[in-house]
Order: sequence, then C-alpha cells, then structure tokens
Amino acid sequence: MRIRLVVAMFLLVLAVPASSFAMAQKGQPAPPIKVVSTSGQQISLANYHGYVLVIDFFATWCPPCREAIPHLIALNRKYGKQGLQVLGLSLDEGDEQGVKDFVAGKRFNYPVALANEGIQTDYGLRSLPTVYVIDKKGIVAERFMGGSDATLKSMEDLIKKLLAEP
Repeated sequence: MRIRLVVAMFLLVLAVPASSFAMAQKGQPAPPIKVVSTSGQQISLANYHGYVLVIDFFATWCPPCREAIPHLIALNRKYGKQGLQVLGLSLDEGDEQGVKDFVAGKRFNYPVALANEGIQTDYGLRSLPTVYVIDKKGIVAERFMGGSDATLKSMEDLIKKLLAEP
C-alpha cells in the first residue's frame, strides 16, 4: 500500500508542469519581468534594484482592483521619495488602449504595462488583485491577495519596514 502511494505521488509530481514550481515564493528572488509600459518605457526588474517594489497585478474590469488603486497611488506619493516604486501590471489581454484610458482616468502616478502569460505564470496568479512586495535586493518579501483594509494596512506596514532596511 505504501509503495503504491509513493508511486502515485511520484507520477502526480511528473504530471504537474515544471512552470508550476517556478511560482514566485516568499524569500526567493522575484521572477524576471520584461515589459513595455503603456507610455513606451522599457521595464525590467533591474530598473528597480535598490528600491522596494510593489507589483500590482490588476484588471480594469475588477472591482476590488479598482478600489485598491487609489491606495497604491497614495503609497507611491507618500513613500516614493524614501525609495518605494510601484508597477502596475494589467491582465486586460489585448486592450492596451483601454488600459491607457483607464490609467489616464485614474491618474496613476506609476508605470503600467500589460502582463504577458509568462509573467502571470511565474507569479502564480490565482486571483485579482494580487500584489507582490519585492525588497531592495530583488527578493519576494510577501504576496497579498485581495484589497481589504487589513490587507492594505499589512502591506503598508511591510513597506515601511523594508524601506528602513539598508
């Protein structure tokens, strides 16, 4: 019986795509990002080395995402001079103009780009909004899902802590 269980688990592991194991994990280096912002700027993780980075995965049609965006804009305004950077990655597939209009209407103060499928897989997106906080060394500090007040407070507390680190 035990041998069957071990064999079944081994076969299950083989059946799971390798990309499932590459998902961004707390304490591990953040997966690479190479995108072009809606304003035409080339963006990669290297742009943010030495900064605390908040990556917001959102969609324009997602009500909790829309509610969290003003908080992210405020965080960027409040902590930007201390070394915080925010990057919005939209999951609105193929609707770059719609995203541009949304960004202009909400008066984003940080860059936004469309997230390709590879980035979505690497960051293991299961729900929206999902926010990753990356430390100054490029390590995943935490992943936050949802936009509740408690989540936003925890995120801000972590950001303050990471900004205070050398």
